[in-house]
Amino acid sequence: MVLLEREQFLTELTRLFQKRRLSGSVCITLKKYDGRTKPIPRKGSVEGFEPSENKCLLRATDGKKISTVVSSKEVNTFQMACSNLLRANMDGLKKSQSKKSKAAQ
Repeated sequence: MVLLEREQFLTELTRLFQKRRLSGSVCITLKKYDGRTKPIPRKGSVEGFEPSENKCLLRATDGKKISTVVSSKEVNTFQMACSNLLRANMDGLKKSQSKKSKAAQ
C-alpha cells in the first residue's frame, strides 16, 4: 500500500476512476487513525502511547492500493475536494429499474 500526500491521493483517485469508468469498481474506505503502525498486544498493556490528535485514514483500491492520512484540522477542505471528485466521477452509474408492486396493479 502506498501512503500519499492529500493532493497526490486525489490525483491518483481520479486516475483510478478514469481507468475503471467502463468496467470494474473502486472501493473507498475511511477509518479513524491514531498513528500506530503496530497492533496492540492482546494481553499486554500499551505504555506511553498517547495519540496527539484525531486523524482519518482513507484507502482506495481497484487492485492497486493507495492511502492517505488527513488530520482533523484539514478534514473540511479535504472532504469538499473529495466530494467534488466523487460527484464528477459518478455520472456513469446505471439507473435502477423500479418494480411495480402487486398492490398497485
